[in-house]
Amino acid sequence: MSASHDDASPTLLARFASADDLRSAAQALRDNADISLEAYCPFPIEGLAETLGHGSSPMPKIIAIGGVLGGVSMYGLEYWINVYAYPLNIGGRPLHSWPSFVPPTFELTVLIASIFALLGVLYLCGLPQLHHRLFEIDEFRRASCDGFFLTLELSGADRELRPWRDRLNELGAISVWEVPDV
Repeated sequence: MSASHDDASPTLLARFASADDLRSAAQALRDNADISLEAYCPFPIEGLAETLGHGSSPMPKIIAIGGVLGGVSMYGLEYWINVYAYPLNIGGRPLHSWPSFVPPTFELTVLIASIFALLGVLYLCGLPQLHHRLFEIDEFRRASCDGFFLTLELSGADRELRPWRDRLNELGAISVWEVPDV
């Protein structure tokens, strides 16, 4: 989904008959700077994300940061407890016995990375979002079954929808709707 629809820009929703029609329409429209495109379909379409201008996901970096923070903080806590706060000489082992620090460090690394993954997905997807203005169009329910939809949001100074509606029809859209401002 697009980042935000708070400003309620004029938007058109077009339904296409097949994945190929959707991909070719997105390719034909992608170079226009006055619009932003988003596609909704029941299965992944190869090359569509690149066509729409979606880059690589920031999720690996978010998860790595969480893992590093979790691992470093756990190892630092264990080191501080065993060396400074409560040093115990048990069986002649050194106070900084790193092999005993590895299992808890690994566990907290995985836990914090998982929490960062969950929070990162929720944030990047804009969740929780209980209602979206596309839900006002009844036909949009088909997006998860057999519908191939493309939204065209006008972001430039010219906000006239008629030429864009005609262009989507030329590109093979079955139906085109104006998305209501909710």
